[in-house]
Amino acid sequence: MAIIDGKHISDLIRDELKDEIAKINEKGDIIRLAVIIVGKDPASEIYVRNKIKACEYVGIESLCYTFPENVSEEEILSLIDKLNNDESVYGILVQLPLPNHLNKERILNKINVCKDVDGFSAYQAGRLFLGENALVSCTPKGIIELLHRYNIDLVGKNAVVIGRSNIVGKPTAMLLMQNNATVTVCHSRTTNLAEYTKKADIIVLAVGKPQFLTSDMIKDGVVVIDAGINRVNGKLCGDSDFEAIKDKCSFITPVPGGVGPMTVTMLLKNTLQSYYSTHNARN
Repeated sequence: MAIIDGKHISDLIRDELKDEIAKINEKGDIIRLAVIIVGKDPASEIYVRNKIKACEYVGIESLCYTFPENVSEEEILSLIDKLNNDESVYGILVQLPLPNHLNKERILNKINVCKDVDGFSAYQAGRLFLGENALVSCTPKGIIELLHRYNIDLVGKNAVVIGRSNIVGKPTAMLLMQNNATVTVCHSRTTNLAEYTKKADIIVLAVGKPQFLTSDMIKDGVVVIDAGINRVNGKLCGDSDFEAIKDKCSFITPVPGGVGPMTVTMLLKNTLQSYYSTHNARN
């Protein structure tokens, strides 16, 4: 059994990005990422602080816009419109969740698709579906990056993705297919789930249920990528029964310290990708 160290890989990639962005800065270009946060959700504030700190490390300038809980939708849309037209801003993200009085879809759809560094828009999802160059949702992108960095062969492997969300499950399945894995997507309506997981060479978990994947559901030598984040008795854990299954796995991601650190790092990578795409289109 080998632990996939997402923190270590994330740090390596950030150092690579830092070197690359330093060369861009030397030419006089500055890469800016705009972050919009509404209200005082403690988890959101932590995520945003982590994103700003990561931007600072690699040399991306972050613009943070903080609004009170009762902000009007028109004010948010007006800011996004302004940022869309600002050629010095290469990425825009709205930290979720938003207060109930705000229309999440309307706000997210207002972001220029070329600056959609979260990869949530139908445009970017469509490009991923077609196998074209896309800004891919950050967690799935991080999952594939981890598999590549650990030289885990995906070609012809049976991969089971548990969870079909637009943010993690579906894009992860698309990326695995692009890497020539044979993919099965399981979900809450799947019957006899263990029949699928017992045959899997690779399992990606994204269901939000602690200890969901148990030892009797997997075969020896499986690779388990746990993208779940749950809090049990004050401690973070994933969707797998980590202690019970780890010795049956050839590779497994821990929670915390597995997929999580990669998500913010892929946001940085998407922002750099947006810079290159925009810069090339302008020239």
